[in-house]
Parts: sequence; structure tokens; C-alpha cells
Amino acid sequence: MAVFILAFTLSLVIALSLTPLIRRLAFKFGLVDYPDTERKLHAQPTPLLGGLGIFVAFTVTSFVLATATSVLIGKDLSFKALVGLLVGGLLIMVGGYLDDHYHLKPQPQIIWPILAALVVIASGIGVRVISNPLGGLVALDQWKIEVIRLAGIPYYFTVAADLLTFIWLLGMMYTTKLLDGLDGLASGVGAIGSLVIFGLTQFTPFYQPSVGLLGVILAGACLGFLFWNWHPAKVFLGEGGSLYIGFVLGVLAIISGAKIATTLLVMGIPILDVAWVIVRRLWWDKKSLASSDRRHLHYRLLDIGLTHRQAVVVLYALTASFGLTSLFLRTEGKLWALVCLMIVMVVLGWVVVRRHQLTQQKNKGTVI
Repeated sequence: MAVFILAFTLSLVIALSLTPLIRRLAFKFGLVDYPDTERKLHAQPTPLLGGLGIFVAFTVTSFVLATATSVLIGKDLSFKALVGLLVGGLLIMVGGYLDDHYHLKPQPQIIWPILAALVVIASGIGVRVISNPLGGLVALDQWKIEVIRLAGIPYYFTVAADLLTFIWLLGMMYTTKLLDGLDGLASGVGAIGSLVIFGLTQFTPFYQPSVGLLGVILAGACLGFLFWNWHPAKVFLGEGGSLYIGFVLGVLAIISGAKIATTLLVMGIPILDVAWVIVRRLWWDKKSLASSDRRHLHYRLLDIGLTHRQAVVVLYALTASFGLTSLFLRTEGKLWALVCLMIVMVVLGWVVVRRHQLTQQKNKGTVI
């Protein structure tokens, strides 16, 4: 347990101490987000690039443990896979910096998450099997296509496994990106998610100390950053940081034994919110997916009268509740929990929309 405490503390201290320095650099180079009256609710110009603190804390702590100790690299995590995770994260941060600085269009924006996902897949990380709700496992690595042969060693494109891994990682990245609408929301949910994965890896049937270490490292980095990101935020994650949290959580879900159902429960509220927004924009509003609005759940909570901090705490509570539930459920139980989560999301969405409509009607009546 001492090594977990050490890893958490080191990561937290790095993020906590480095973030104010990054904040000053962001101001110096003009990487600043200015408020508006629609979606950007902060009162003062706020620096971006804060996610760099999380990235550096996670990368430095992981690299130190991998090279100076024997606790991180083992049967559950190869050095090659760790390098893939760290290099993929670096690509996301480079793309995030370019977007924060040059305000890239959606097409060049997505190149960097795609590259990060491909690097992770090339490093050997992937969903090889998934649980069958009726019992047993379903193998996804049966259909292979040789892509290249280096030094006599073949490298394959494993069709089902690699496609699922690619879609999963992109989905997780864009979930946390779209979640980053309120101060402290994405970083706090990232900390909760990583701690749930850590807890899962400590149970005897799933005991994976190396994966648990990565979980507490990410949690420490997110919490160290959260000190500066709590409302009113002194610094924002930026494009790279908001993508990076989902990227690491997505990878941890895979290397912890494809615990995708667990991660779906942890991230279920924001994932369902994003899914609803996509459906609504494409079919009802006939808008581009790259367009923005205030119809995400976290904005709806503000519209019905919750304060900024209250809305964030409500979403923290929902995330933690379903995340903790996942620790005590098997595959079939998690599926039922996912059904319950969907019902909760539908009811919650209906309540906040209806409450908002009644408030608007009341306000119009008052004006008249």
C-alpha cells in the first residue's frame, strides 16, 4: 500500500505545484479563454493549457515508477504498452496546444486523437475478449491481417479488436471533452473514475497492482489540478487536457481486463448525455456535430437554478454512486445497472427540461 500512497502523493504534488507555472505561461503566450454570454460562464479571461499539468504529473510519476522500481511493469502492463500510453498522451497535448493557440477547425482537431488511439493500438493495447452476458467470453482477436513484418516479426491488424479499441478510445476522449463545460467537472469525474478503476483492481479476482498504480497516479494528477480548477477556476484544462483525461481512462479500462462495463457505469451520465446531444443535433436540429449549445445536462442543471458548484457536486454524486456500484457487481449485474443508469438519465433529463420550461413560462408571465 505504501507504493500506492507514494505514487498518488507524487502525482498530486507535481500537478499542484506545476499548474500555477503553466497558468503564467498560458497568459504570457496568449492561450486565454474569454467569457461570453452563452456558454463561457467565467467572469474573467482564464488561461488554458492546464491539462499539461495533469499530463506531466502522470507521465513523470509513471516513468519514475517504471524505471526506478519493479512495481509498475509486469504481466499486466508491458513497458511497450506504457510507452504507447505516454506517447499517445503527448500527441494529444501537442494537438491541444495547437488548437488552443490557433483555434483549429474540427477536421485537423480530430487528427491528434486519431493518432493517439493508433499509437496505443500499435503498442499492443486492445480489447481482446469481452464478456458474454449469457456466460463465457467472446474472442475478438480471431480475424487478423498482417500489415508489416519488421526483423522477421509480423505485425497484425486485428480487425474486431482494433476497431473496437479505436472507437472506444475516441468515444472516451470526446466524452470528457464535451463534459468540460463547468469548472472542476471533467477533472473531478476523471479522479472519481480512476479511483473506481483502482478499487476494482484491488479485489482478489481482478488483482492488478500495476493497473491500480496508474489509476491512483491519474487520480492524484486530477486532484492536484482540481485545486486550481475548482469554481471559480483559475485555469482551464484546454483542448488537450479535456481529451487526455478520457484517453487515459479509456486505456485503463482496457488494460484492467477490458472492464468497459465498469467504465461505462462510471462515465455513464456524460456518455448518455453526449449520445443524446449527437442524436438531437443530427436528427432534430439538423446541425453539425461540431456546433455548440447549452443543452448539455450540466448547463440544464444551471438553468433550473442550481449554482455552479451545486451542479458539479450533483454530477460527482451520480458518477460516484454508479462507479461504486460497479465494484460489487458481476457482468449480468452491471448490465442491469446500466439499464438503471439509462432510466435515471431519462428521468433526470425530463425533470430538468420540464423545470426549465416551467421557469421560462413563469418568467414570461411575470414580464407580461
